[in-house]
Amino acid sequence: MSHPFDCITDFMFFETPVKPSNIILIPGSGQSGLMVRAAELYHQGLAPFILPSGGKSRNVPTTEWAFLREIGLSLGVPDGAILKEDQATNTFENAKYSWNVLQQKGITPEKAILVCKNYHARRALLTYQIHFRHTLFYVSPIVDRTGITKQNWFLDDHRIHVVMREMEKTGKYMRHYISRML
Repeated sequence: MSHPFDCITDFMFFETPVKPSNIILIPGSGQSGLMVRAAELYHQGLAPFILPSGGKSRNVPTTEWAFLREIGLSLGVPDGAILKEDQATNTFENAKYSWNVLQQKGITPEKAILVCKNYHARRALLTYQIHFRHTLFYVSPIVDRTGITKQNWFLDDHRIHVVMREMEKTGKYMRHYISRML
């Protein structure tokens, strides 16, 4: 059954096929599933490095980067394959600081896999595209511990609030950059 808000679902929740890339990028979060997915992709040989991004957060006792790194190590990802960005406090900084880390290491990715929360996929992709202007992105989202999916986000007030807040943030992030990107 179609709904008048299917366009919101299609805009906010999406994924792409995943192909071999130069890097797997993770916008910071206290969601262990992000590194679980990244580690799976790494072990499939889809990229030689994972770059989790994230500084101090009230969601984890350390930095988001350290939290995600520990999960990666426990899943058999070699320490040398996990690059470090532990200063970012929001998605914009995740993208910007991750770009800076890669530039300092002499890595300019032609292709990147973005592992993010499913309802955060649009904002994450658009934000990373601002800083990674010549990179082709593949998006591999996860369902986080909220359990929000494209099939259920509109079925209760809390999930509606989370997705619509994310949609508002997407607009706020992009408003500043649209005219500058032309």
